[in-house]
Amino acid sequence: MSTKLKRIAVLTSGGDAPGMNAAIRAVVRSCAYHKLECVGVFRGYEGLIEGDFKDLDARSVKNIINRGGTFLKSARSKGFHTKEGRQKAYDHLKKAQIDALVTIGGDGTFTGAIVFNEEHNFPIVGLPGTIDNDINGTDYTIGYDTALNTVVEAIDKIRDTANSHNRLFLVEVMGRDAGDIALNAGIGAGAEEILIPEQNLGKDRLVDSLKRSKKSGKSSSIVVVAEGDQIGKNIFGLADYIRENLEEYEVKVTVLGHIQRGGAPSCYDRVLASRLGVGAVDALLAGERDVMIGLVHNKVVSVPFKESLKGSNKIDLELIRVADITSI
Repeated sequence: MSTKLKRIAVLTSGGDAPGMNAAIRAVVRSCAYHKLECVGVFRGYEGLIEGDFKDLDARSVKNIINRGGTFLKSARSKGFHTKEGRQKAYDHLKKAQIDALVTIGGDGTFTGAIVFNEEHNFPIVGLPGTIDNDINGTDYTIGYDTALNTVVEAIDKIRDTANSHNRLFLVEVMGRDAGDIALNAGIGAGAEEILIPEQNLGKDRLVDSLKRSKKSGKSSSIVVVAEGDQIGKNIFGLADYIRENLEEYEVKVTVLGHIQRGGAPSCYDRVLASRLGVGAVDALLAGERDVMIGLVHNKVVSVPFKESLKGSNKIDLELIRVADITSI
């Protein structure tokens, strides 16, 4: 175990995700457990550049495990994209006598950590905090489970009105490059079709599928669309195409948007965030750096940052098969 560490900083960067507060809490209390000082950095990398720091102790993070978002705030920092900005961040870390950094975020956060470590040889460990579940080296990211449950609950409510009016609803969910939310929530909510970036269903095939659903006796349908799906220019253009080719349905569009990021984290996300937060401090004490802490087969693991960024996780083909079978 390393004896050099005395002060560890923690920040959240990029899009917020339910469970980030639980992860911060775990890092802070793990530091307290190991007699280390912990420093919170506000507004992500932008806060590093500006030296926006605050000392945190075990009591500083009480009553936040159940709160969505991040009390340290988050931001996307243009300044950190410059060498001058990263130098300012390093200078503030050294001035505050900080020995290591825990970053909580997604691929942009990890990319910044890689560059910063290459330039300044500064110990950094990352935690995967993103609702998209698009990070390699971990089965699940912090916030993903909560977002799934939020989407399923919303679709359940949309289905009530779809059934009442014989409507076809296109429901757009987050997932610019990854279809995990759409695929899993679509299966969980009983969607008739699921459109994801990893699989191009095609407009004509979609319409044919909806026609078959109508003939089979379905009076309403739900189509879940990941925002990165490439079938149409956007979900509204896709709705227009369906209206032109499928007069049997009244077509409506619902974009769930940022509602998917908010809300109290699920129990799973709270436990996951707590395990990974403790794992981050353990890794730093063991001398590890430039790694992400993830969960694989229910075991906490360390994965090099560069490995975590080698493309998004491949979509589960078995889930696509399940979706096809259960939606007939």
